[in-house]
Amino acid sequence: MKIIVLFAAAFLSSSAVFADANIEPDAKYSYTRQEDVIYGRKSGTALTLDVFRSTKTNNGAGIILIVSGGWASSHEAINTKFADHFLKRGYTVFAVVHSSQPKFSIPEIIPDVNRAVRFIRFNAKQFGVDASKLGVTGASAGAHLSLILGTQGAPGLANAHDPVDRESSAVQAVACFFPPTDFLNYVKPGKDSLDESVLKNYQKFIGELPESQAARDELGRRISPIYSINSNMAPTLIIHGEVDQHVLLHQATSFIAAARKAGVDAELIVKKGKPHGWPEMSDDVETCADWFDSHLLGIKHAK
Repeated sequence: MKIIVLFAAAFLSSSAVFADANIEPDAKYSYTRQEDVIYGRKSGTALTLDVFRSTKTNNGAGIILIVSGGWASSHEAINTKFADHFLKRGYTVFAVVHSSQPKFSIPEIIPDVNRAVRFIRFNAKQFGVDASKLGVTGASAGAHLSLILGTQGAPGLANAHDPVDRESSAVQAVACFFPPTDFLNYVKPGKDSLDESVLKNYQKFIGELPESQAARDELGRRISPIYSINSNMAPTLIIHGEVDQHVLLHQATSFIAAARKAGVDAELIVKKGKPHGWPEMSDDVETCADWFDSHLLGIKHAK
């Protein structure tokens, strides 16, 4: 484990993975970083996460950062600046790297993020967090996987051989950016994207499509968080650019409307004139931190 000075948080996002900005270090915040913690194994390789902990304060809650852009994930893509907003408030941040495109498709990646949550919960005491206070965040593909956890997270198997797999993969709050939520209506409601040319460039993410329309529909529902909305899902905040051409705004509006209909505490913030990522997103990560303060710690902030 090593001590590192965390840079002041500011970042750009144009392809769903936060890119480092050229800024000066801020010595006010420092943290420990435990790298390459193995949370599972797959196809002969290790699945890893990095654990960031403030050296100054610990509020007992954890934030899971899904490192994913286009469902590609790597240790090198972890943006340490993103964690600053949470570390300075005392959160422990878990940067989760999942099995990646192009080798693995979305249906194969989803079990990884569920496993990561179970691992963190099983080892919560070791990491200095309360197992009942876990939030998740990400952007684009990382946001999609965050919502998968927020809607589909579930109890583990009581008789699982591995005790990690006996833990729940449910999270207690989600705050994310411009997520795909409905692959069956990707461009507009009623447009079946799994059977239309609009998603032909995305088929590699989804994997091999079944022959029958019924099977394609089932696959689309399984990987689309909107079809798993329920009254017990995690409170959810989505921040989305008004003119996003990669993930259209209706993906967020339809999800939030359905969540509210189910009685869930759900909120959408539309960034006027913004595309798929914008330079001043740093301020919006602070809004995510406020959401986690409210739903994990019971701390309310004036809007």
